[in-house]
Formats: sequence, structure tokens, C-alpha cells
Amino acid sequence: MAYQVVEKSAALGTLEAALEERQSRLAALEARAAELQEARARQARQVDAQRALNVAQRAAYEALRAHARLREAALRRLEEEARDLLERLVQRKARAAAERNLRLERHEKAKQARMSLELKKAAKRTVSISESPNPIGDGIRKEAETLARPAEPLSLKSEAGEKWKRPFRSASATSLTLSRCVDVVKELLDFKKRRGHSIGGAPEPRYQSIPVCVAAQPPTQVQDVLDAHLSEVNAVCFGASSSLLATGGADRLIHLWNVVGDRLEANQTLEGAGGSITSVDFDPLGSQVLAATYNQAAQLWKVGEVQSKETLSGHTDKVTAAKFKLTRHQAVTGSRDRTVKEWDLGRAYCSRTINVLSYCNDVVCGDHVIISGHSDQKIRFWDSRVPCCTQIIPVQGRVTSLNLSQDQLHLLSCSRDDTLKVIDLRVSSIRQAFSPDRSYALAGSWDGALYIWDVDTGKLEGSLRGPHCTAVNAVAWCSSGSHVVSADQARKVVLWH
Repeated sequence: MAYQVVEKSAALGTLEAALEERQSRLAALEARAAELQEARARQARQVDAQRALNVAQRAAYEALRAHARLREAALRRLEEEARDLLERLVQRKARAAAERNLRLERHEKAKQARMSLELKKAAKRTVSISESPNPIGDGIRKEAETLARPAEPLSLKSEAGEKWKRPFRSASATSLTLSRCVDVVKELLDFKKRRGHSIGGAPEPRYQSIPVCVAAQPPTQVQDVLDAHLSEVNAVCFGASSSLLATGGADRLIHLWNVVGDRLEANQTLEGAGGSITSVDFDPLGSQVLAATYNQAAQLWKVGEVQSKETLSGHTDKVTAAKFKLTRHQAVTGSRDRTVKEWDLGRAYCSRTINVLSYCNDVVCGDHVIISGHSDQKIRFWDSRVPCCTQIIPVQGRVTSLNLSQDQLHLLSCSRDDTLKVIDLRVSSIRQAFSPDRSYALAGSWDGALYIWDVDTGKLEGSLRGPHCTAVNAVAWCSSGSHVVSADQARKVVLWH
């Protein structure tokens, strides 16, 4: 029994030790469970907070979407209102121009009627004119002398008192003086010319002729390099005098430069363009600048005035080209809206819209012809006197620019098939920016070089490299043939000689 008691006591000690160990492990596990419960509670609180934040953000997102939809609807309404306003403005301008034309027509008709009545009265009376080497000139001089005092009606008695030697069979007179009769006839003829019905078919008023270049030399060296604009330069053009240069860029500015010796000096900045400038052109007198812009309009400046004097609106897409015609107060624009428009600059009124099937990339103008280059690889010819296209010349690539020689006999076209073509307009055939004397053709390239060809032979004369590190956007040759200007995408304008 004692032996068993000892064994039981030893087993009981062992069990008590194991129990204590298990109790300590249980306490540790309970503590760990409490920690985990606390961590779980914290995570649950964070999840609840994140859910609340998500709900709030989703509500804010839905509110922003609703606000954006309202803004988009308001923007669409504003755009529709702007289009309506633009259409109404164009219609009002058209109505105003039509009313002005009607008033002028009535005024001119009344003036013509008065002149016709005066001439009919003059035909009823006989005039005696003295025999002299120049009787009509003497009569006009006599009447000019009498203009210094109040004019009196020329009666038959006063005519008989003069020393006329013989009558002139077909002469007639009224209470008007002889010089006044001559003036009446001149005014009547001038009226008919303005109406386009002159006896000799005289053309519309044209700009005075500009001296042409006799011989041009290809440029060989750089004279001046400028960072002309704040961004890409898209267009350059020389004035009639070859000493004034215009550059237009994507910064919506047109800079005028004086060519002084071998340098370009800033002259003036023309402001107010509604978009990036795509084309600039001087009128043949060099007194006005016309620019095409990305804001669906062309704008007109007077040299010496900073702000634009006229905006030619009516296109529905960006205007890619704007050029003066040789007749006064007229211009032509081409656009990506597939139209070519003729403008009366005196009234800022579109006198004709030509609808085309393709984007218009450039236009040039002759006496009565308008030539347009298009993205459908065609060059189209339009006559201002007829309503339809007179001729179409296909090429092998999208036409990007056109240049008409000063004699209006040859057309240079540049297209996306990496070729330049010279078209002889006399026979409308393709032979090969002209130089002013039509001896050379000049073009800028994507690699920053300028290439010069001999027009007659089609041979590459050479290339000019150095200042341009990006694609050349535009080149211009001055009318005297002494300078060339090029402009690139990196804001640089380079003067070559």
C-alpha cells in the first residue's frame, strides 16, 4: 500500500505539473485571443469608416457626373446659340449688303436717269462752234475760264453774238455749258464701266502694276536667323516692295519685318487673330495684309494699324488659304469645309460660294481665274464669270500648296507624292515657290533643307542646309529676286541671300 501511495503521489505530481503547464498555455492563448478580438474590432471599425467614405465619395462622384451632364448640355446649348448667332450675323450682313447694293443701285439708276434726261435736253438745241485747229478743245478751255464766275444758260442769242464762222452740223446744247456736257458723258461712261457694261468691255478696277524681276539668283548663304514667334511659324510672305515681310504663326500673331541690308528688323505686330495663322498675303500695293486662321474666318489688317479692320466669317471649318485677287477690293479663301469663297472686301461680304467635294488646301488667283488645290489629288480651275468648274488637272498626291508665276502662264504645285509639278497653263500640261523671273523653283522639306530646281530643265540646282533643324513650313521669294525667307516648326525665320 505504501509503495502504491508513493507511485500515486509521483503520478499526481506529474499530472499537476502538466496541468500547470496547460493552464499557463491557456492563459497565453486567452491573452492572444483577446488581442485578436481587439484587432478585429479595430479592423471592423476601419472597414465601417472606409465604407462610409466610399459611400460619400460615390455620392460626390454621382453629383459631379450630374453637374458634368448639366455643363455638357449647357455647352451644347451655347454652341448651338453661337452657331445660330453666327448664322444670323452672316444673314444680317448679307441682308445689309443686299440693302446697300439696292440703295446704291437705286442711286445710280436715278443718277443715270438724270444724266440721260440732261443729254436728251442737250440734243434739242443747236450749237455753233468757231472754226479753229481744235474747236472742241477751245470750247472746253473757254468754259473752264467761265467756271470762275456763276454759269449762265447758253442761249441762241448769246451764241449769235459771238464770232462763230460756221455751224457744226451735229452739235447740240442745253442750259449746260459745253464742259458740263462733256463731264456728263464721262460720268455716264464711268457709271457703265462700274456696272460692268462699258462699250469696250473694260475690266474691273485693278491694282497698279508692280515692277517684275528680270533675273533672279538662287540663294547661297544665310544672312539672318530669328526666333520670330512664340510657337510654330506657318506662313511667310513678302510685300510688293521686297523690303517688307510678314510672318504668321500658331501664336495667333502676325509680325511685320523690314529687310534692311542683310538683316530682319521688327516693324510691327498685328494682333486680334482668332486662331492660329495658316496663311498670309499682301495686296499688290503692299498696304493690306490678309490672313487665314483656324477660327473658321479670314481677317484683314491695314499696314500701320495693330488691330484687324475686317473679319470675313462664313466658313464652318478652319480656313487654310486666303489670297487677294488682282482686281481691287476682292479676295478668295479656301477651307476644310469643302468650299472656296469670293469676298467683296469693301463690304466684308461673301459674293460667291463654290462648293467642292474635297478639302481645299491652297488657292491662287489670276485675272479672272481661281485655282484651288485639294486633298483628293486634283487641281481645279474656276472662272469668276461662270458658275462652274472650267477644268480639273489630276496629280498623284494630295495637293498641299500652289504658286502662280507673275506672268500667269505657269503654275507650281506641291503634293504629298514628294514631287513638284510645273503646269503650263497655256496648254494645261505638266512640264515640271517660283523665283520671280520663273527660272527657279524653291521648296522646303521635312528634313530642314531648302531645295532649288531649274524650272526649264527640271534639274536640281542645289540644297541649302544649316539653320533649320525641323520641318520647313513655308518659303517665300521676294519680288526683286534678291532674298528668300524660310520658316520652320521650331519658331525660326531665316533670311537667305
